[in-house]
Amino acid sequence: MPSAQDVGGPVAHDAVVLAGGGARRLGGADKPGVRVGGRALLDRVLGACSEAGATVVVAAPRPTARPVRWAREDPPGAGPVAALGAGLRHTTADTVVVLSADLPFLAADAVRRLLAALDGQGVEGALLTDADGRDQPLVAAYRTSALRRELAALGEEHGGLAGLPLRRLTAGLDLTRVPDPVASFDCDTWDDIATARARIREHGHVLDEWISAVKDELGIDLDVDTGVLLDLARDAAHGVARPAAPLTTFLVGYAAGQAGGSPEAVAEAARKATALALRWAEETGEAGKPDGNAVATPADGQPDVAPDATPDTRPDAG
Repeated sequence: MPSAQDVGGPVAHDAVVLAGGGARRLGGADKPGVRVGGRALLDRVLGACSEAGATVVVAAPRPTARPVRWAREDPPGAGPVAALGAGLRHTTADTVVVLSADLPFLAADAVRRLLAALDGQGVEGALLTDADGRDQPLVAAYRTSALRRELAALGEEHGGLAGLPLRRLTAGLDLTRVPDPVASFDCDTWDDIATARARIREHGHVLDEWISAVKDELGIDLDVDTGVLLDLARDAAHGVARPAAPLTTFLVGYAAGQAGGSPEAVAEAARKATALALRWAEETGEAGKPDGNAVATPADGQPDVAPDATPDTRPDAG
């Protein structure tokens, strides 16, 4: 199935994030504020739904990495159905993404897949399923009109929405499922928090997680091609000297910022710096060629390379 991005960009939508639970299994800790990979869980979720036209967080207001609209269920702590009803009152899009605030591995691509599934199958909702195949109604995209219809029916039947379980809401919807055991992973216990913190430090994830955390911290909304920058760092370290790697990548970032800060500006600055590093390395080799054919080496037969040079500064280099 093509993603929403493949067919002309993400489907227009709003987002409602439920962040006001009691976190009883965390001993009453402020779960949305618990940090995983240096970022609050709530901020990680807000980053994943950054393409929403409007984002409503149902909870008491707090500082967040990006601006949101705040709402509160009445009374506070009345449960997820009441919280969803409160958040939905502040949305206008025909489609709404509904998320809990404890999803450390949720990313924008998973949100796009939910939107594409909803848009492509003509259903009323598309939700993720976890590693055990269980529905996750708080990692889902819904038709706003269908949610409002069911919320109104439940409110009339029960005299309000307080205390109602989510399954009473989703039981009346035509749903499709999108399996994703990673994006649907939520943090209900301290063991879950420990698992999430360990996973993002694994070899295959740590660089992407670190770049995402730095961008959030610095307020940068930019797709960074880490491969280009790491290759540049390697070439600068190998062809010039090891300290040239971090200094050169800093200067590339500075130059890209002056040129407008787009991904294209980063790529162009990196290309120029890489070409310079390669020319520098060629001249180092050429300097020892008395006849243009052979490279001179010291008496011990080792290549004439600066003592602080290294073939590759990448942490995942073989």
